[in-house]
Amino acid sequence: MAAVTLPILAGCTVQDAFAFGFPKTLPTVESKEIMDLWIGSAIAALAVGFFVWGLIFWCIIRYRKRSEELPVQTRYHLPMELLFTVTPFLVISVLFYYTAITQNDITKLTENPDNTVTVTAFKWNWEFTYDDTDPDGDGPAQPVSGTVGNSDYIPVLVLPTNESVRLKQETVDVIHSFWVPDLLFKVDVMPGYTNEFEITVEKEGAYVGRCAELCGAYHSMMNFELRAVSSEDFQAYLGYLEEGMTTPEALEAIGQEPYAVTTKPFDTKPNSGEAS
Repeated sequence: MAAVTLPILAGCTVQDAFAFGFPKTLPTVESKEIMDLWIGSAIAALAVGFFVWGLIFWCIIRYRKRSEELPVQTRYHLPMELLFTVTPFLVISVLFYYTAITQNDITKLTENPDNTVTVTAFKWNWEFTYDDTDPDGDGPAQPVSGTVGNSDYIPVLVLPTNESVRLKQETVDVIHSFWVPDLLFKVDVMPGYTNEFEITVEKEGAYVGRCAELCGAYHSMMNFELRAVSSEDFQAYLGYLEEGMTTPEALEAIGQEPYAVTTKPFDTKPNSGEAS
């Protein structure tokens, strides 16, 4: 009864009830690999849990008190001790193996990614620069400044779908952290060091981005948005930026919402009378 009524009372669908809190949106190839690891770990944890629960209930029933006579006190049980030693080691070894494989897959860098974007973090916002781009194919490749955020504008990082994108991360001051929750992982941006990783976005859409490293007074306002568009729209977007359009203007020109849709700027005016 509890298993049936709790999801209903919580307002959950059947899919939500058995999702174990895992996110539904998996926009990148890498996020799917991470999800596979999470699901495998959850299955392993449930298997161990059911085994332990089974032993507990078996002991409760098998060795319940039947009389006032004290049962035989066993000082040790060698097979049981071996089982409790070997089994956790095997579980940890398997989880470590698959974790290492997944981590290597999502952190490996290809020799020639389709696109390269420099992410520059600063207190307390982001700048995105598209490196080595030549949308028209009629001139030398050169960086195109995409967008710079400020207290009134949430910067939008526009990326193409079904193309590999290398994100080169730099910071001009303290440690920040580039975090798009839907990607299922985050990477620190550290002073004096360029941190790089690659993603391939498969689903168009808007995904909220945050700074996940406490970096100062306005850390909570350091947001951005990842906007995934088709390859054709992405090339057109870069062309509009080269022509001198702003990011909102270029987004509107390719039929996208000009401003972030997943988050909005905080109200930084004191005594505004409204909760931010």
